[in-house]
Amino acid sequence: MENRVNTHPALIKILVVDDQPLIVEELCEFLESSGYRCVPCQTSREAISAFIADPLIGLVLCDLHMPDMNGIELTQHLQKVAGKQRVFESILLTGRADKQDVIKALRIGIADYYQKPVDLNELLEGIQRQEQILREQHKSNQLGQLNQKLQYLAESIDDLYQDMEYARRPPQSSAENPNNPSSNDSTCPQIPSIFKQLSPRQLDVAKLVSKGQTNYQIACDLGITENTVKLYVSQVLRLTHMNNRTQLALALSPNASVQHGRQTAGS
Repeated sequence: MENRVNTHPALIKILVVDDQPLIVEELCEFLESSGYRCVPCQTSREAISAFIADPLIGLVLCDLHMPDMNGIELTQHLQKVAGKQRVFESILLTGRADKQDVIKALRIGIADYYQKPVDLNELLEGIQRQEQILREQHKSNQLGQLNQKLQYLAESIDDLYQDMEYARRPPQSSAENPNNPSSNDSTCPQIPSIFKQLSPRQLDVAKLVSKGQTNYQIACDLGITENTVKLYVSQVLRLTHMNNRTQLALALSPNASVQHGRQTAGS
């Protein structure tokens, strides 16, 4: 029988669980000759301990019918242990295929199952498919974490820029003081005070949103990417406690400023 050796470095370790030692030995020998690293176990309890101890285990190959805890119950327990942070897949091996067991296995998220005696080459193909799925999931998780870090970095830089702008502003003159009655006579529309906490770039984006521009148009006007515009819009909505772009546009419209001034004068 010709082994199809895994040409890519194995991303995962395979937890091999069966209450028959000869089956565990045969599977591990075959998979290791195909380029995989295996962790052999003969009981569910031993498998749980090994899974907890080794975070590199990403695939569980287990017998369905085992004493103490069957393959479905073992997978459910490992899913609770893994939570949302750890990704793994399970493949079941069964000597007698019961339709209800198969349905239950698929419902809880078991990736595949094989009838004993197992065709090893067919099993290897299935494992390679699951490994590819796991590679994509790991890549997606890494990109998600990277995006979160980039967003945090962008927000931190923007906050720093905002602090620098506040530090550079000259002291407010009496003519600019909102408590000075003469300042209310200005014909220029006043920006609502809630927007004064924004950085210049955030304010630029907010003003363009108020003009009804799309993210693409704003990106072209400001020379930044659409994703950066989305980030700025999200920051502006969060800082101003607005629910959507429409509220933002209304709050920055000239009529809103005039109405705000009338309300302030009449209060």
